[in-house]
Amino acid sequence: MGQPAKIAVIDDDQGFREALEGLIASLGYSAVTFGSAQSFLDWSERRSVVCIVLDVRMPTIDGLELQAKLNAEPPTPPIIFVTSYVDERLRRKALHAGADGFFGKPVDHTALIDCIRSALLKANGSET
Repeated sequence: MGQPAKIAVIDDDQGFREALEGLIASLGYSAVTFGSAQSFLDWSERRSVVCIVLDVRMPTIDGLELQAKLNAEPPTPPIIFVTSYVDERLRRKALHAGADGFFGKPVDHTALIDCIRSALLKANGSET
């Protein structure tokens, strides 16, 4: 078997990034974490990411802006939003732009795991 799927966690909350990194590793995936959208955009290996778990509200470039930037440069990996600021308008906007999930913090880990697995299946073309 090859390398584990690489999932990016982009959130300005270090504790949350570390918690998700552990959760993702426990599932057998590889997690790479970023404290800002800009640091992810600057990362030379960002095309190796197969899924992104992304905060909505971050300094400088927010999650929805990052989603728009990535959508402008396809292929876009599946994006799952996790935020402390649950707002129905933001949720609809993210999902309309192609997000695979939108969760409030504290996140239901089971639902997030299911969403990550579903997004990876979809990205690999295994889901109809």
